[in-house]
Amino acid sequence: MVKMLLDRVPPLRLAVSATTRPRRPSEVDGVDYWFTSEEEFDRNLAEGEFLEYHRFPWGQRSGTLRSELERIAGDGGVALLELELNGSLAVARQMPGAVTIFVDAPLAELERRLRARATESSGQIDERIALAAEQRKLAALFDHVVENDDRERAARECTEIVVRELGLASR
Repeated sequence: MVKMLLDRVPPLRLAVSATTRPRRPSEVDGVDYWFTSEEEFDRNLAEGEFLEYHRFPWGQRSGTLRSELERIAGDGGVALLELELNGSLAVARQMPGAVTIFVDAPLAELERRLRARATESSGQIDERIALAAEQRKLAALFDHVVENDDRERAARECTEIVVRELGLASR
């Protein structure tokens, strides 16, 4: 979904999150995530380098470095942040004018996608499904809610929202 949005709205640039989780074989540091040690994450946190961060129930931490937003703005782009629920709400509180979109996949579809990806244990998938079920209850706190039951339709809806919010001509 994020890739589709980036392809369709040229000014958007993905803010690469920092994470403490191990890198998967196909991932590239600085492209997919900034892979950091727990110590480096703690140091960045203590120095106020994170706009937002989150500790997931399964242990990893991920967050948005302020330097990513500065990099994107310096290149003349508009930052797109792919966040979990609490991070999104934290950004909305700190950055007036930020637009939040809650992308909600049916739980059965989410489980199917996670199992097909085969990068997490069955227990981790169960935790993610339980977390998604809880997060759905807070969708009304977002500016927009998009149902991701059909990826193309959901991407089109997100694109329309972003184009409208940025005041861009439709593509």
